[in-house]
Amino acid sequence: MKKRSGTFYLLLVPVLLWLVMLIVVPHLDMFFRSFRFETDEGAMIFSLNNYLAFFEDQIYWLTFVKTALYSIGVTFLAFVVTFPVAFYLTKVIAKKYSSFMVLLLLIPIWIGELVTIYGWMILLSDNGVINNFLINIGLIDTYLPMLYNNFSMTIGLLYMSMLFMIVPMMSALESLDDSLIEAASDLGASKWTIFYRIVIPYTTPGIASGGIIVFMLVIGDYVAPNILGGKSSLWFTEQIYNKFLATFNWNEGAAFGFLLLMLSSTIIWIALKLTGQKLEKVGS
Repeated sequence: MKKRSGTFYLLLVPVLLWLVMLIVVPHLDMFFRSFRFETDEGAMIFSLNNYLAFFEDQIYWLTFVKTALYSIGVTFLAFVVTFPVAFYLTKVIAKKYSSFMVLLLLIPIWIGELVTIYGWMILLSDNGVINNFLINIGLIDTYLPMLYNNFSMTIGLLYMSMLFMIVPMMSALESLDDSLIEAASDLGASKWTIFYRIVIPYTTPGIASGGIIVFMLVIGDYVAPNILGGKSSLWFTEQIYNKFLATFNWNEGAAFGFLLLMLSSTIIWIALKLTGQKLEKVGS
């Protein structure tokens, strides 16, 4: 049996502290709270009533389903939009220009989500940049309603999550040997065959890794759906927020939070099974 050095245990302490104190203990506390229910007499009992409340009110599970479907859709859109960008930055242009363009992609992260969302409000509002541009070139006569609906919410979620899809895919594409593409081309393979039989299979771990990150960010986002979507675009994190900070029903909020955790974990597990990927390979 391999003997562990003192450095191993010294480095293990902060990792365990982080995992136990910041992840395990808070989640156990929330899990415990999710089963606590206050009776009409004011007594606290263990019950499934907090979870049953989710199924009894239609607005909760409809919002739950909508949040899941939109999160899957935004994750797919992020892949479709960013894969050509990642391929261009890693396989087409020179390394020095690629580094500068990647730096530009990081700008939304520097200024924060809230400022970026307000920037999109300026673009999408009735008197915003896009509406005025379309009117000035004669494409439309009246303003298009592009703000405070599902469209603006999707745009905001997509924009804020794209970078987290590009980086894992770029990492996978950079490790792809160009000679494989050149050899396939020399043997007469079409561009579509090269893309489908070589590029996509090789970058699948990067795609899966980016997809998991984007999906988790989107399904747990609160700012973009709340500000850009307005009152007509319900998001499940808003229901959780209302339980905690509007009605101060922490026990029911904890139950709703765990339902969201189970939903996201289940969808990721299904996605990994469908794509034939393993979590340890995707996370490496």
